[in-house]
Amino acid sequence: MDQLSPLGDLLKNKKEESYSTLNVQKWLTEFLLFILTAALGGMFLCGANDLITIFVAPECFSLCSYLLSGYTKKDIRSNEATTKYLLMGGASSSILVYGFSWLYGSSGGEIELQEIVNGLINTQMYNSPGILIALIFITVGIGFKLSPAPSHQWTPDVYEGVRVRNNESLYDKQIHFAKKEVRNPLFDSDSPTPVVAFLSVTSKVAASASATRIFDIPFYFSSNEWHLLLEILAILSMILGNLIAITQTSMKRMLAYSSIGQIGYVIIGIIVGDSNGGYASMITYTLFYISMNLGTFACIVSFGLRTGTDNIRDYAGLYTKDPFLALSLALCLLSLGGLPPLADIIFMEYDSLSRCLGGEMVDTRDSKSRAKERGGSSPLQGIILRSLIELE
Repeated sequence: MDQLSPLGDLLKNKKEESYSTLNVQKWLTEFLLFILTAALGGMFLCGANDLITIFVAPECFSLCSYLLSGYTKKDIRSNEATTKYLLMGGASSSILVYGFSWLYGSSGGEIELQEIVNGLINTQMYNSPGILIALIFITVGIGFKLSPAPSHQWTPDVYEGVRVRNNESLYDKQIHFAKKEVRNPLFDSDSPTPVVAFLSVTSKVAASASATRIFDIPFYFSSNEWHLLLEILAILSMILGNLIAITQTSMKRMLAYSSIGQIGYVIIGIIVGDSNGGYASMITYTLFYISMNLGTFACIVSFGLRTGTDNIRDYAGLYTKDPFLALSLALCLLSLGGLPPLADIIFMEYDSLSRCLGGEMVDTRDSKSRAKERGGSSPLQGIILRSLIELE
């Protein structure tokens, strides 16, 4: 009997490994299904040209986003973030479709964006109070997808709620990091951090493309009104997002508030419009933001899988432990913060806004000197210097 005990233990271990493999395959299949469906919804939203598609496509993306953000079933923070995300998302969708109903009725029953303009001309409703009501409700509904201030409450909670497991002691974390042992996220019961990276860029890119088309075509005769609304949102986003980011202790919450500030620059491109190069600046800046944001989250994933934490204090002395990771993270964050020469792309937005407001360049200084001023005052730089260079 004792001779057969090792064989029984071996069969038991193989059985447990097979069950674990099946669970991983099931988890991976569901995870990829949600990711692909959300990406498909974002793609349809970018090319949507009618009210039905503009409403259905973001719902396809949002439903998968709710499931992805709530994948950490046993985490209280994840459940709380998902609940807030779901409730606010449902409310914003109802507000958006209510605004569409006003636009649909005012245009005489048209759903195509260009046909809505023709319908408003035929019904003489292009300057009616109903159009202003539709503008306000549609701006609020789209604002949830873009997450500018004050529609940003869900963003920090969702970013922080989708997190890696943090159940090791500080000594174990240091041992794992020193040996550069990376745990496989597929066998972790918590949701992987790349979900946050996906949500942080996909919703903003798709919603900004859709917002550009909606404001520019159906609300062509109300350009002064929606310019004012978007200017207020852009100013609030840039101020609140960057100021609140200074006080954060979690890297993900800091990036969440940073993304709120970044979306303010994207809104500037929508305000400027195509005649002054605003759309070109917005596309260029969006590509820059996607690259740097994904690079930042890649560094956070690498650090989090080794240590199980995303606290900014734990990044202290990172350069002495992993110089390549520290330099990569610093490059991405300082680029988002406005360090030249990468920050020159950011000031394409300011140049376009100056041309729009004054007809010519208001600030005659070169872009590098202005980038240095913004880069030196960026709140992200203080966080980087405190976290990466400081020794424990």
